[in-house]
Amino acid sequence: MPTLEWIGKDKVINHHQDVPFRVLEHRYSYPGDAKNSYGNMIIKGDNLHALKALLPQYEGRVKCIYIDPPYNTGNEGWVYNDNVNDPKIKKWLGEVVGREGEDLSRHDKWLCMMYPRLKLLQRLLANDGVIFISIDENEQASLRFICNEIFGASNFRTMVSWQRKYSVSNNFKGIATICEYLLAYAKSDSFVSKMLPRTEESTARYSNPDNDPRGPWKAVDYLNQATTAKRPNLCYEIVNPNTSAIIKNRNKAWKYDKTTHETHVVENRLWWGKDGRNTVPALKLFLSEVRDGMTPHNWWPYEEVGHTQEATKELAQILKVSDEFDYPKPVRLVTRILQIASDKDSIILDSFAGSGTTAHAVLSLNKQDSGNRKFILVEMMDYAESITAERVRRVIDGYADVEGTGGSFDFYELGEPLLFADGNINESVSTEKIRDYVWYMETKLPTQAVDSKAGAYYLGKTGGTAYYFYYEKERMTTLDMDFFTGISARASNYVIYADQCAVSESDLKKYNVTFKKIPRDVAKL
Repeated sequence: MPTLEWIGKDKVINHHQDVPFRVLEHRYSYPGDAKNSYGNMIIKGDNLHALKALLPQYEGRVKCIYIDPPYNTGNEGWVYNDNVNDPKIKKWLGEVVGREGEDLSRHDKWLCMMYPRLKLLQRLLANDGVIFISIDENEQASLRFICNEIFGASNFRTMVSWQRKYSVSNNFKGIATICEYLLAYAKSDSFVSKMLPRTEESTARYSNPDNDPRGPWKAVDYLNQATTAKRPNLCYEIVNPNTSAIIKNRNKAWKYDKTTHETHVVENRLWWGKDGRNTVPALKLFLSEVRDGMTPHNWWPYEEVGHTQEATKELAQILKVSDEFDYPKPVRLVTRILQIASDKDSIILDSFAGSGTTAHAVLSLNKQDSGNRKFILVEMMDYAESITAERVRRVIDGYADVEGTGGSFDFYELGEPLLFADGNINESVSTEKIRDYVWYMETKLPTQAVDSKAGAYYLGKTGGTAYYFYYEKERMTTLDMDFFTGISARASNYVIYADQCAVSESDLKKYNVTFKKIPRDVAKL
């Protein structure tokens, strides 16, 4: 498979593994009585670190990811630092890529920024999930190459062309760009796209000019266009019951009966026109027989999914701002993605959240179809609170003359690293978060509720193995026989963390105990 090389690739290809795991600090819930329940989340902070922090709870659970990353146009005026010259990213490039970073072209910088983030997104994606990525012609080719590496070329599903503009100035010189693209990659072949809901416009194409008791229908092409002269033995005679004219065709009539040759007349599936005298019949396609919805395709005109001007008006109506984002995405665009790629109870992730369009689309679609989709937004810029979260609040409560969707969310910021570079535990982090991390690293399962009667150090049990994290910030802990005999959880095997062990190797083996030393054996994400 062809691969893409760029300056700095060797430094960032595995950088996601070196990113420290940072805890998520809960700041508030909205509305105020909402509970922190790992439901809807807005996270302020560098999305590389935020994605790493999401792994213990969400690895392999996100059904649909939509991201709208910087397009790398080189335009200094873009609020989202579209040329990837944001001071935070420049600092990161200097730390990760080293002195080479000083000489990188903007395309190399963009690839260095995107690659580790896509690696983490791939880990978060469910086995039957899919990621949609908005992009334009500046980096479309490069993005396709690195996505082939990360998601697998065989998991490429389509490249959607979205008509983002509905008009072009006559004063424009050159070839006007009116389309953007969405690259879609699945995690595996388990992903199956959903049918799009049937619209009033598409349903209106069905009528019932002959008052057929089977309901509305439309005429579709019936005749096989292959010449009958080449394969006359495969041709069938179809008789117009009104004119007795004979039509030869390689398609059989509807449930054609070789004995009577009249089945098509009995079933009345062929339409010969209003006066019954058409020389070429059409086949009736009844609305009741059409699949519940429309097959998705990769041309999305603005009439169906909106355009950037529509998105700008949406922002102005909700937040009374319109110039902070040059090319926002309309809610209808993201809704189309959700209709294709999510179920009613799916988790939706957007790690380049911007103005919060993805959350808006999730909340609106939930209201429309009584769904329970959950969103996770990540935004590193300062407007994560003033614009992203504020928009979600107003969508929940209602704005202008638009009724609120209802719902809630929790707002987080990135906290301190759980482990220092030397492997030691950061003791300023709460013990609860350390326990959650150790449980995940051992089992790759989300945190589970445990019976308090099993003891303060019990993490849980899975697959016949019970896990204990015998840790105290104020003192050293020792795994001895007194501790082990006090264990109440019964299991076939035990994994026990402690600072030191006073149990002999023979006794550990006898009781099927695996001892792990803190912090040496606490694995890194």
